[in-house]
Amino acid sequence: MRKVRLGKSGPEVSAMGLGCMGMSISYGTPDDAESVATIHRALDLGANLIVTSDAYGAGVNEALVGRALKGRRSEAMVATKFGNLALAGGGGAGALTGGHPDYVPQACEKSLKMLGMDVIDIYGLHRVDATMPIEDTVGAMKRLVEQGKVRYLQLSEAGPETLRRANKVHPIVALETEYSLWSRDVEQGILPVCRELGVTFMAYAPLGRGFLTATMKTLDALIPTDRRRDHPRFLAENINKNSNLLKSIETMAAARGITAAQIALAWLAAQGADIVPIPGTKRRKYLEQNCAALDIKLSADEVKRLSDAFPLNVTAGTRYPEKQLKALGI
Repeated sequence: MRKVRLGKSGPEVSAMGLGCMGMSISYGTPDDAESVATIHRALDLGANLIVTSDAYGAGVNEALVGRALKGRRSEAMVATKFGNLALAGGGGAGALTGGHPDYVPQACEKSLKMLGMDVIDIYGLHRVDATMPIEDTVGAMKRLVEQGKVRYLQLSEAGPETLRRANKVHPIVALETEYSLWSRDVEQGILPVCRELGVTFMAYAPLGRGFLTATMKTLDALIPTDRRRDHPRFLAENINKNSNLLKSIETMAAARGITAAQIALAWLAAQGADIVPIPGTKRRKYLEQNCAALDIKLSADEVKRLSDAFPLNVTAGTRYPEKQLKALGI
């Protein structure tokens, strides 16, 4: 698989990574055996960027990743994150906030233990802490690099000025934020700044949390406990409107004899070599399809047709519930 360098001086990683959150929480029913097999298959295919967080099941997902990489640690570039206390179920009265400098080393030690590793390749701030200067948080993260516990630093869902300030403290090799055909707002603000600073963009939810696969056009496609039922874009009044957007993807996919998901990923890959999609899956079948999308080259006309079909802000509903939107640093 084609490799790209994260940032100006970061590591080489696969041009497409594997998001692991859904293996443990939020989407569908966990299947640890198939998830481990999927991680192994990713490595076999050269997809070495394995992405997790301490917030995915309060360390459960990190532990799963750690088990999967036993005996194959050298083949992977492991990216994990900290500081999303709302998702992790932590915090509370008197507790340190997610970006507090004293919390950073505590979180790192927990992640190292859950992963069963001596060093984290790429360590990221999952959500910017509005109560703490970003310089203080990144300063604490920088000390982890100096101590040899972390190799490189990234941020997630940070705004343009926050990224600028953070990058002055220590090089940020990647910014992990949602980006797909139905979530294009980063094109106006954060993506240009990433390119100005030489920060690679890691696009999470590049398939719109599965919606752009064109396999979930109604709520009936989601089990009762699926977290997407709480997301505005999947509410009944919005999912019906959004399903109309899929026609352009489905038509193009049918003409090429490939899947809608592959069309959506190929469009994202066409936005620049500095964009690394990290679609999540817990099944080898979908992983293989996702990785194959890197070999699909869309024509300029096809890219334009898709972009025109999904103009900025066309999607009905916000990408997170209101409470989660307030936690984003953008």
